[in-house]
Amino acid sequence: MKTSLDLWPIGNCQVSALIDTTGRFIWGCVPRVDGDPIFSALLGGDAQTAEDCAGFWAIDLEDSISVEQHYIRNTPILVSRHTDGSGNAIDVIDFCPRFSRLARVYRPVAFARIVRPVSGNPRIRVRLRPTRDWGKGSVPTTSGSNHIRYLLDELTVRMTTNAPAGMIEGERIFRVEKTLHFFLGPDEPFSGSIAVTIEQMLADTTAEWQQWTRGLATPPEWQDVVIRSAITLKLCQHEESGAIVAALTTSIPEHAGSERNWDYRYCWIRDGYYTVQALNRLGALDVLEAYLSYLRNIVDGAKGGHIQPLYGVLGETVLEERFAPDLAGYRNIGPVRVGNQAYEQIQHDAYGQIILSNTQAFFDQRLYRLAGVEDFRSLERVGERAWQFYDKPDAGLWELRTRQSVHTYSAAMCWAACDRLAGAADILKLDDRRDFWAARAQTIRTTIETSAWRDDTQRLSATFSGDELDASLIQLLDLQFLSPEDPRFRSTLAAVEIGLRRGSTMLRYATEDDFGLPETAFNVCTFWLIEALHVTGRSADARALFEEMLSRRTTAGLLSEDIDPTSGELWGNYPQTYSLVGMINCAVLLSRPWSSIR
Repeated sequence: MKTSLDLWPIGNCQVSALIDTTGRFIWGCVPRVDGDPIFSALLGGDAQTAEDCAGFWAIDLEDSISVEQHYIRNTPILVSRHTDGSGNAIDVIDFCPRFSRLARVYRPVAFARIVRPVSGNPRIRVRLRPTRDWGKGSVPTTSGSNHIRYLLDELTVRMTTNAPAGMIEGERIFRVEKTLHFFLGPDEPFSGSIAVTIEQMLADTTAEWQQWTRGLATPPEWQDVVIRSAITLKLCQHEESGAIVAALTTSIPEHAGSERNWDYRYCWIRDGYYTVQALNRLGALDVLEAYLSYLRNIVDGAKGGHIQPLYGVLGETVLEERFAPDLAGYRNIGPVRVGNQAYEQIQHDAYGQIILSNTQAFFDQRLYRLAGVEDFRSLERVGERAWQFYDKPDAGLWELRTRQSVHTYSAAMCWAACDRLAGAADILKLDDRRDFWAARAQTIRTTIETSAWRDDTQRLSATFSGDELDASLIQLLDLQFLSPEDPRFRSTLAAVEIGLRRGSTMLRYATEDDFGLPETAFNVCTFWLIEALHVTGRSADARALFEEMLSRRTTAGLLSEDIDPTSGELWGNYPQTYSLVGMINCAVLLSRPWSSIR
């Protein structure tokens, strides 16, 4: 089914935009993903139907009756074909330039659009109506013969074009008699021919992405799913620092009236771990290497080894949460939030995810920079925190805001921190440190097996103090804490599936939290279930469920965070890294090998 989140992302690992099915830019922030939205219509509510609405960039064909969209193969470059009832047609090509030049990656704070006449005598109207300061007031402009300047609060952007600037400024309809080019970017005069320059940018950006995709070690089945997910995960990395944001949006609610509408444009240590884990399976080591550089800066700045759940894309530690009252919210479901107060939470699983993300650097000879003893010593400070707090209450991976428990998932991640430190010490031939961390890992394992197991229900509990079901218990398999053959895992999996599965989807949990009972399923939990079904011998069920989840994707081939179990409608921030990771991991796991393809 078509959903309101049927959006097409473009980007260059510095800025990004979401384009709707009519070809309008309706979301995009500058000067980076967590900045002020220059395109904010996605969160504008009913106000976006008013004639004087703002927060979008539309190139509309007069009397259009259809818009067909697709990406240029193996790129995030979007082509939208607009056709009217008389057969007049145009192609609009949208992209953010990104390519290598002068031994550096060129990724400006810029959006490029090309309009090509396809047939007949098409007439278009261009409306570029940016917003500033989260929807407050109008944006002043100045103009010249070939450009219009938009004076935002903290920067000015310039739209340079070979289309008639006056017709654009007046939003008048005009005929397209040649290919038109638009470049919205820094407030600088455009040097050289805009047509020649943007066409070259298009060619170079296409080549750059296709070269990157060519290096992916994809499975033979579901290649299109894996490639599109991988490209979109790459768009979620802020390449300058290596940070990986959880999603490109803020405040898309988990369901109507939920108040669960968070700002995901930051780097969660947990999400970053899962992202590099998935991309590593495809051989996309550039994302890992950049992220490890980001993590080393985080660890260096961690006071006493304390790790926050999330940071800003440049490593900012304070992300104060506030409301943006001038935006009504997605489908009028507010509030719109800027910042995320979860940075103040205690989430002990982050210690494990820091160390698990770094483990590969101790043995993977393909990396430019192998980790050494000094890196190990830095990580030991993080491991010390895991040891100190593995059996202490925290907010858990679902970031409960008003309650804390000793969460089994968090404790297992702390076990993994110690276990992987022992493995790294072994590689470095630090025998005393190997034995030290292995002993700690064994102590934590014994505590978990004793404190989380419930004899009466024959299953593991999500917390040490209760008997709750939680989809995160399935992750004990991925962490190698339990094996697929372990009867404790099988009985826990059976209980989780019975208690949390809703048709072809999985809830995170089915108990009340800070905002009541959850109403939507969490997409990555379904992918965790698919993995567990496969490794426990239910491969046919796993494949059927995987295909069902793929049918839920938007036309861009992507998923958001949540889904309504009954209607299949997508909710939550979009595109969401967890969901993309789930599609990659399941495709790699379930696919036939290349040797079987004839």
